[in-house]
Amino acid sequence: MDRTERFYRIDALLRERGVVPIETFLEELEISRATFKRDLEYLRDRLNAPIEWDRGERGYRFADHAPAAPRYALPGLWLNEAEIRALLALRELLEKVHPGLLGPHVEPLIDRARDLLGGDGEASSEVARRVRILHAPRREVRSTEFGTICEALLARRRVRVVHYSRPRDETLERTLSPQRLVHYRENWYLDAWCHLRNGLRSFALDCVRDAAVVDEPAREIADFTLDRDLGAGYGIFAGAGRPRVAHLRFSEVQARWVADEVWHSRQEGAFDANGRYELKVPYTDSRELVMNILKYGAEVEVLGPEALRAEVADALRAASAIYDPVLSDDGS
Repeated sequence: MDRTERFYRIDALLRERGVVPIETFLEELEISRATFKRDLEYLRDRLNAPIEWDRGERGYRFADHAPAAPRYALPGLWLNEAEIRALLALRELLEKVHPGLLGPHVEPLIDRARDLLGGDGEASSEVARRVRILHAPRREVRSTEFGTICEALLARRRVRVVHYSRPRDETLERTLSPQRLVHYRENWYLDAWCHLRNGLRSFALDCVRDAAVVDEPAREIADFTLDRDLGAGYGIFAGAGRPRVAHLRFSEVQARWVADEVWHSRQEGAFDANGRYELKVPYTDSRELVMNILKYGAEVEVLGPEALRAEVADALRAASAIYDPVLSDDGS
């Protein structure tokens, strides 16, 4: 039992039994008298626990009338020390993913976790020094619009946004019923019912130019429907429609990496007799899938469907044409 778990057990024993002899603590916690004394001192001095010795009952108890001091409370989650260190690492991750977006909202919990780890900032700074987070390319989301969308999402209200569509190079005002936020490959997306298009859509939040909460209840979409329409296929462009299955074969060398990757929750994969890896992935919209296939170059072959194979082949020919040597005037 680590120290954090002991804190919770000490708290529980005092609440359950009222007065607890020191021998009970030592037996229940399986610790020495010196360790218990250190834990008790920490609870009193650092976490403001109003624990006192009752001479008449010969045991420890919570004081009936604690002196004026910051309110005592352990965090409302059962966390052991390793989990609290993970929480501090999460704080670092949140700040590095999008500085300032979520940090203030989790800071009170982080402060309590830091207190349990020692309160001097050493653990938090050690996480920052020892944990390195490398980012793929990402697009910035403006914190004002992000906050407004979060407010509408959690309050179950509609939100009016000005949204820029990169494929069509146009900006439209839309009213959305937000369903869930998605953080995917370093970028934020909103799954929502679009009242303009009368259907479910995923919106890149970096394309939201303005947002305002509308005083109308959001249309509720069942999780099953969201997963079916927006999660059936590969990637963020999953969309509605009947999924097809991409059949890919990776080279023997590349197979050593791809075999350990999860491309989709319903993928199927197996090695062939030559050590190559064949992967089957459902998809409804090929855009993102094609981009990921192309990054493997000659290390992957699309075995089917034929339409996907042709799409990848066309993209490779177009790329190759860019690098073909330009013929001189004499044809040499």
